[in-house]
Amino acid sequence: MSPHPKTSRPLVVASVMAAMAMVAIEATIVSTAMPQIVTQLGGLRLYSWVFSSFLLAQTAMTVVFGKLADLYGRKPVMLAGIAIFLVGSVLAGYAWSMPAMIVFRLIQGVGAGAIQPITLTIVGDLYPVHERGKVQGWLASVWALSAVLGPMAGGFIIRDLSWSWIFWINVPIGILSAAGFILYLHENERHARPAIDIGGAALFTIAIGALMMALTDAGSADDSRAALELALFVVCALLFVWQERRAADPMISFSLWTHRPIAAANAATVFCGIALMGLTTFLPMYVQGVLQRSAVVAGFALTMIMVGWPSGATVAARTFNRLGLRRVLIGGSFFLPVGAIPFVLLNPESSPVLAGIGSLVMGFGMGTSSVCALVLIQEIVSPAERGSATASNLFSRNLGSTLGATVFGAVLNFGLRHSPYLPAGGADELRRVLDAPGGHVSADASVRLALQQSLHLTFLALLAVAIAVVVAMLFVPPVKIGRVAKVSASEAI
Repeated sequence: MSPHPKTSRPLVVASVMAAMAMVAIEATIVSTAMPQIVTQLGGLRLYSWVFSSFLLAQTAMTVVFGKLADLYGRKPVMLAGIAIFLVGSVLAGYAWSMPAMIVFRLIQGVGAGAIQPITLTIVGDLYPVHERGKVQGWLASVWALSAVLGPMAGGFIIRDLSWSWIFWINVPIGILSAAGFILYLHENERHARPAIDIGGAALFTIAIGALMMALTDAGSADDSRAALELALFVVCALLFVWQERRAADPMISFSLWTHRPIAAANAATVFCGIALMGLTTFLPMYVQGVLQRSAVVAGFALTMIMVGWPSGATVAARTFNRLGLRRVLIGGSFFLPVGAIPFVLLNPESSPVLAGIGSLVMGFGMGTSSVCALVLIQEIVSPAERGSATASNLFSRNLGSTLGATVFGAVLNFGLRHSPYLPAGGADELRRVLDAPGGHVSADASVRLALQQSLHLTFLALLAVAIAVVVAMLFVPPVKIGRVAKVSASEAI
């Protein structure tokens, strides 16, 4: 899709980066302020739902907004998403209780579900494939910087201002971003009167919401609630399939989602999301609980993934036109199992540098794979389906993150339950070890050994998931992309 002649691409990209930064920094800045928020609002038992509600709404609405962007255009849906996100941000700053905070975070998640896929779709519309890789590298750097700046900004705000400002700082950023889209993004007029598949959208949203809630509650004390949520998912999923087969313009095109290149790339993206969640959740636990290092060292080891991710995205952006998209896609995926090997080799005497190296290499592979998969998916569909295709990829990543929390949590719990080293009352002792600031306490040796054994099993599962990424990428067939690229179609594969 060629851009409108009045569109200013650099200023639109600046607006895209501002909108993405608003969502990206929210993911890290809130975690910094949550202890103070809980202290003031109470409701500690609902702590995790402040994050889960955001992710649930974001994941469920990503596909819906991607379809709406194809029907009504990127600009109006993007502006609606920014408005919803800002409304949720303002209300979250005024939250008077933890249930209210959860509701307002859910509203934020709805807005994020529009912002994420449509920003990437806009970039896909404005830039041909041989230019888009460079822009994708810039966008990856936004997430990397947000991961570093978010906790720092949250710390300063909590120290000098009210916690409400971690939400309210989104307002000026969102307004500037919206102004950029209004002034500099111009689209061709649409004269068609699209038919909205409201029933399909509602059933899909309920089904995905129920699935994510079931995954979140899996393994908790109340298994009956998880079973009820899973049953709701099955019923709504079956009704959704029935609805989509009879709808004139279905919310999800099964022919699009099952197209082999898209299905293979999205399957790999699901495994990437699972691996990312496993790494970000359990690497700090290993560094602090087994290696007995401080939270700062654990954070440094984990932060290396945010160094590797934009580096991989940039390298992929600069090489896939020359080497071929499929070659870079598959070659980059091999960095994931290579990076997972150091985690399998970790032992209580290991240096945290080894963990940092593994994190860096895995991040490089994820950055390479994510950019190539997105470019592939966007280029093999028509512009009229680009929003839905882009949303399918982001949906796969978010779904993978949710699955990862469940899968790796189950593996860890299995290891702890079957460990011969965990004494009676080991759960409380384990919590004390994890909270200790790097102290070497001999009485904790058995608990650390049990944790090491269980996390080793978790890292073996991480290696298996990383291998699954490679296997899924191998199923991506050679495809011709980039009709206006600098390389020929034969070179691109």
